[in-house]
Amino acid sequence: MNVSFRWVRDVAPGIGLGPDRAMERLALRGAPVEEVVDLAAGLKDIVIGRVLEAGPHPNADRLTLCRVAGPDGEVPVVCGAPVVRVGAYYPFAPVGAVLPGGFRIGRRKIRGSYSEGMLCSERELELGEDHAGIMLLEGQYEVGAPFAASVGLDDVRMDVEVTPNRGDLLSHVGIARELHPAGQDGIALPPFPGGRGEPAASFARGAAEAASAGCRIHIEDPELCSRYLGAVIRGVTVGPSPAWLADRLRAAGARPINNVVDATNYVMLELGQPLHAFDLEKLADATIVVGRARPGESLVTLDDETRAVTPDMLMIRDAVQPVAIAGVMGGRDSEVSEGSSDILLECALFEPRKVRATRRALAMSTDASYRFERGVDPVTMEAAVLRAVSLILATAGGTLDGEIIDAHPRPWVPAVVSLRPSRVSHVLGVDFAPEAIAELLVPLGYAVEVAGADRLDVTVPGHRTYDTLREVDLIEEVARTHGYDAFPEVMSAARSGTVPDHPLFQLEDRLRDLLAANGISEAQTPALGPKRHGDVALLNPMSQDEGHLRRDRLPGLLTHVERNMSRGVRDVRLFEIGTAFAPSDDGPPIESSRVAVALTGGRTPPHWSSGAEPFDIHDIAGVLGLIAREACPDAAVVPAGVRAGGRAGGRASAPAGGQAQRLFAPGRCYELVSGGGEVVGWGGQVRPEMMDLPPWAGAVVGAEVVLPAVPPRKPDVTARDLPDQPAVQRDLAFLVPVGTAAGEVLDAARMAAGRLLETADVFDVYEGEDLPPGTRSVALRLRFRARGRTLTDREVDKTCRRVVRTVKEKTGVEPRR
Repeated sequence: MNVSFRWVRDVAPGIGLGPDRAMERLALRGAPVEEVVDLAAGLKDIVIGRVLEAGPHPNADRLTLCRVAGPDGEVPVVCGAPVVRVGAYYPFAPVGAVLPGGFRIGRRKIRGSYSEGMLCSERELELGEDHAGIMLLEGQYEVGAPFAASVGLDDVRMDVEVTPNRGDLLSHVGIARELHPAGQDGIALPPFPGGRGEPAASFARGAAEAASAGCRIHIEDPELCSRYLGAVIRGVTVGPSPAWLADRLRAAGARPINNVVDATNYVMLELGQPLHAFDLEKLADATIVVGRARPGESLVTLDDETRAVTPDMLMIRDAVQPVAIAGVMGGRDSEVSEGSSDILLECALFEPRKVRATRRALAMSTDASYRFERGVDPVTMEAAVLRAVSLILATAGGTLDGEIIDAHPRPWVPAVVSLRPSRVSHVLGVDFAPEAIAELLVPLGYAVEVAGADRLDVTVPGHRTYDTLREVDLIEEVARTHGYDAFPEVMSAARSGTVPDHPLFQLEDRLRDLLAANGISEAQTPALGPKRHGDVALLNPMSQDEGHLRRDRLPGLLTHVERNMSRGVRDVRLFEIGTAFAPSDDGPPIESSRVAVALTGGRTPPHWSSGAEPFDIHDIAGVLGLIAREACPDAAVVPAGVRAGGRAGGRASAPAGGQAQRLFAPGRCYELVSGGGEVVGWGGQVRPEMMDLPPWAGAVVGAEVVLPAVPPRKPDVTARDLPDQPAVQRDLAFLVPVGTAAGEVLDAARMAAGRLLETADVFDVYEGEDLPPGTRSVALRLRFRARGRTLTDREVDKTCRRVVRTVKEKTGVEPRR
């Protein structure tokens, strides 16, 4: 938001702050100033000059020889302007002055006559585009006085950073409200030079339709346009704005156009209410209809672009065709031009989300849409239209015809939010009495009433109706106005809580420690992503790349892998714990906590003695098992689509619309299946086409696990003496068909080995021509131990025979002879 500090002081007399203090105060109030531009920086050498004599140059037909009174007395000046008025005042650059573009004025001989200075045009001073004539100053001035101070250009422009929820700061009045000690009560709009004051106007009010002065306004969709004001002004003379108005707009970073358009822009910058002026003669039947676009409609907008609109967009139409895109931009065929005489001034209240959606769909942004999509003040609409009418009458002439039309199908009702002083003190850590809270909120426009021993009813003003919705919003306002720098720096006494964290949070902490201990670094990815990464769309997205809530966490984590590889990092080990979102039939989206892991590169750091083996699908299967032991101990890791040891009810498939099938390479994917047969995790080798990787990149493996909402209780840790009896070890090999998972064999072996089994692991897999076709040799290492005694070979051999028999019965797998 570009802010003219002089303008702020004019709308809030007695503000008592300079630019530096104002910048500091705004920063403490949550609206820091990003840049400050001294508008008089390039005009310091320019002074007021008065032309005493002007006549034709003796040696040039198109030059004028003038005698100009300046700071050093009377000097000759050769001027190329076609018209120079004797006795008039102009910006004058004496010898030695430097113009804004860096050009230095010297004493020069032009066609035989010396020129000791220059009378300046708007373009030469970078105040406008007019280069044909010098800049005439209306009124009386002191000769030799600084030009910038004399015409009100000794100003600074501040670029204020405004957050999306603070649409009230998109005006000079909004900024002044934050800076003035009295807040809202310190605002006093200045009268217009040459103005006749606010016109005596009444309003022709109606619900969905109202009419006056031969003009009719009808609102078809009150949900998207709750109010529409229209003022008919006849007999205007459209032309350049007076210097004071053009200078004020330039000081705020706006470009003057003509006196009517400049009046609407002035009020928008002053009060924050966008307005638009139509040429009334170009509106069919002098009618305005506010409703959704018709199928197949298009409109040539003010920027000469033909824009196709869709039926979900709100349009302004006359009796025949569309004339404006509501809240965004007007149409070229109904704009005010030099030939316009009668105008219709629009002041409307459009639904912010619809304006934002339309603006985004049309890939355009305007000053009006920027304000409408953040919410404009419904209370100041009448003041804004009267202010604009007054300014147009002062600068363009004409008369207000009839009553101001007011179609108002949905009257605005202010919100009332309850505030507990005890809650304010609890949140902010400092006691605030009800009287102190009222003193902080009332200057911002809030109305505060005592409603109980510990309750204040706060009526929200119109300019804050979009962002003050809850008690905590009011508490934030108390903190802002009190001053963040005014809170004590010492921490108040506190007592640590005794309530343990939720079991899910405890599980997440354990997983963080576990994965970090295995050399995997934690990453964080925003919960928002593009449409291909989510099914739940945001109502108010910040960008197209962040318009949906993520359905899974792994795709976002893989973008970190891509970013690392684009910077030449080959070895990447990342994990993330976050929330995934799924749509629901009604109500908010369904949330689930997830842990995702992505690995690529070498398993170990590089060393001269040997090359590092790359990560493969067996590593990610191990990670799935590692997570399962903490999160879901009854789950098993199985190849995708394979029944988990007979425990799954059928063929397992990954959730989220077939995550494994989309993301992982066929045949190189695992699933984590719970004891109830539900797939709670998946992992495997990522398809190369699913990522943007450099040619040298190796395989990328990833996994994702859905964490239980209520994790199982972790068993108590008990201690016992180390065994003093030796263990007995046996190796058993089985001929496992290719379609049978080794995990099924291992599960059957563990079940049959009984309580004497200490550990059971796969230690070798062999495939060769000496084996039956379609089989592979899987070797298990079983370790047995009995506490308090030494096992005999007979006991161990008997157990091994039972293991071989059970494996064959459960899986049909034969031992290898």
